[in-house]
Amino acid sequence: MDMPQPGVTPHTYWLVQNENAEPVEGGVIEESLISVYVNGQEVVTVMCSPLDQEALAVGFLYNEGVIASAADVGLVQANVFCTVVDVLLKDTFSLTPRRMIITSGCGGGVTWQDLSAAHPALETDFTTSPPVISDRMRDLQGEARLYHQVRGVHTAGLADAGQILVNAEDVGRHNAVDKVTGKALLTGIEMQDKILLTSGRISSEMLVKARQMGVPMVISRTSPTSISVQLAQAWNICLVGYVRQGGMRIYTHPWRLGIVTAVPTNP
Repeated sequence: MDMPQPGVTPHTYWLVQNENAEPVEGGVIEESLISVYVNGQEVVTVMCSPLDQEALAVGFLYNEGVIASAADVGLVQANVFCTVVDVLLKDTFSLTPRRMIITSGCGGGVTWQDLSAAHPALETDFTTSPPVISDRMRDLQGEARLYHQVRGVHTAGLADAGQILVNAEDVGRHNAVDKVTGKALLTGIEMQDKILLTSGRISSEMLVKARQMGVPMVISRTSPTSISVQLAQAWNICLVGYVRQGGMRIYTHPWRLGIVTAVPTNP
């Protein structure tokens, strides 16, 4: 095995093929705990990959509605042990008790969002085409460096019609999306009228994050859930799953991909 990348722990495993078994110098994806403090108050502890932790903290706070933009953040800094991220907001902050939902994410994600809360539908005429979606998903797979080395990790990206703008990898698909959000905020990339891509399942809390980001198109290599489809329909988001070479499944608002006829009617 080549020198492991950050986020990979070297490990020798036994490879069994047919009747042969041999040791392989390989690795496993690293998992760690990170606690996010806002103005000195702990708000969440997350199981994650020890990469892009400052982006993870900022993206989480934005997607949960704690901050409205990067301008709300005065300072964000991870400690030297990569166990704590301190976020100092320009305004005062008090953690208001809210209903916490344990999500369907791998490892049990956490969101403060109440999925029953009303969000207005996105008002944008953004459209693109199926070939663009296929190309950007292929680009995202090319950016999945940790996945190609040891597997066991999710990838997410924010793209326009021509390229991947930011991407991130994490053991949690929710974390990967939060990291993408944080990177976009910290680098001044507008998220509206962009495409959110993920390697993981699109569940309801993933759709809530997408709505908070303002993206009108969410793309995955795998499936959505029933609630995510309902939310996407209500919020004017085109939801696409099972993107493969030469094919995909469009679950909501196919007009954003130029498909305006022969739309199936769901009960």
